[in-house]
Amino acid sequence: MKSEKELQTELETIRRGTVEILSEPELIEKLKNKPSLTIKAGFDPTAPDLHLGHFVLLRKLKHFQDLGHEVNFMLGDFTAMIGDPTGKSETRKRLSREEVLENSKTYQTQVFKILDKVKTKIVYNSTWCSEMKFEQILILTSKYTVSRMLERDDFTKRYRAGNPISMIEFLYPLAQGYDSVEMKADIELGGTDQKFNMLVGRDLQREYGQKPQVVVTLPLLVGLDGVKKMSKSLGNYVGITERPIDMYGKLMSISDDLMWNYFELLTDLPISEIQKRQAGIKDKSLHPKAVKTELALLIMDQLHPHSENREAVEEWTQIHNTKNRALPDEIPEVVLGEEYFSEKQPALLYVLAQVQFLPSISEGRRLVQAGGLYLNEEKLNDASLLLDRGKEYLVRQGKKGKFLRLKS
Repeated sequence: MKSEKELQTELETIRRGTVEILSEPELIEKLKNKPSLTIKAGFDPTAPDLHLGHFVLLRKLKHFQDLGHEVNFMLGDFTAMIGDPTGKSETRKRLSREEVLENSKTYQTQVFKILDKVKTKIVYNSTWCSEMKFEQILILTSKYTVSRMLERDDFTKRYRAGNPISMIEFLYPLAQGYDSVEMKADIELGGTDQKFNMLVGRDLQREYGQKPQVVVTLPLLVGLDGVKKMSKSLGNYVGITERPIDMYGKLMSISDDLMWNYFELLTDLPISEIQKRQAGIKDKSLHPKAVKTELALLIMDQLHPHSENREAVEEWTQIHNTKNRALPDEIPEVVLGEEYFSEKQPALLYVLAQVQFLPSISEGRRLVQAGGLYLNEEKLNDASLLLDRGKEYLVRQGKKGKFLRLKS
C-alpha cells in the first residue's frame, strides 16, 4: 500500500504536462488498489518517422514505466488500414498492409530510444481485430449509436456541409475503443485530438463489464513555426532520429516564448527551475540564447550520446560565427551528370529542386528574395543564375546552415 506522500509524488509526475485526467478520483483509486497498472498508448504507423510531437507522449509513457507500471505500446496495424478520421474534412486514404508493416518496424526502432525495451510490451491490434467474426462486429456496433458518433466535431462539420462520411470511418473509434477492452487497459494516453476515441474506449469497457479506463490527454506540441502543431508534412518538425547538429539548429530557431512550453513538455527540469530561468531572462541576468541552448541539450541528451551533442553545439557555433565561419566536417555532395547540360546551362534553383535540396523552384525564389540562400558563402541575389560546366559550387540554405556541394 502506497503512503500518502508516495501517492502525491506519483500524481505530480503524472499530472505534469497533461491537459485533462478523466477522472482524477478514478486514477487515485486505481493507484491505491493496484500496484502495477496497464497503460495503453496507441500509435497508428501511418508515417515512417517519429518527431518531438510524438516524444511528448513517449515521455509520459516513460514516466509511467519509471513509476513501475506496465507500458503497452500498441501499434494500430489494423486500424491504420482504416485511417483515423480525426481532424479530416474528407475520407482518408487507406494504407496497404505492406506500408503499415514497414512503418511499424521503423517505429519500434525509434521508440526504444526513449522507452525501456525490456519493460515495454509491444502489442498489435490486428491480433484480435483480424480474428473477429462478423457477428462480433455486429455486437460491437450495437453498443454505440450514430447520434453519439455525430457528437464528434469533425463528423458534425462534414455532415452539416454535406460531405460524405463512410461507414468505415465510424468503425475507427469503435475499433480503437475495443482495443482497450481486449487489453483491459487501466489508463489510456493520447493527444487532445484523440479524446473522443479514448472516451469511446471507456464506454465500451463498461458495456463489456470492465472498469472504465482513465483517460489522460496530452497537448499537441506546437511546431517550430510557433503556430501550427508539429507535423512532418508542414515542415515544422524535429525528428527524434535527426543528427544532433540538425536537431540543435532547429531547436535554436524556436521563439523565446515557445521554449517554456518545450521545457515543460520535453524535459524533466522541475517547474520551479523553469520559473527561475523565466525570471532570469526578465531581469536580464540570463541570456535567452544560453537558456535555449540548455533546453536543446536537455532534449538532445535523451536521444543522443552526451558527448556527440556537445560536439554538435560546438560545430554549429563555429559554422554560424559570422566573423569566422567554419564549414561542417561532412557536406553532402552531388555530381551532376551530362543530362543536365545536354541542351543548355541548367538554372541553379532547378537543379537544387531536382536533387531535393529545396522542396520546389518557387520555394527557392522565395528564399533568394528573403536573403536566405548563399552560393560560395555569398548571398545569392539572382534567382535565375545558371550553372557552368566543370565548376564546383557550395550552397548554403538559411541560418540553420544546411549545406550542399555541387560538382558540375
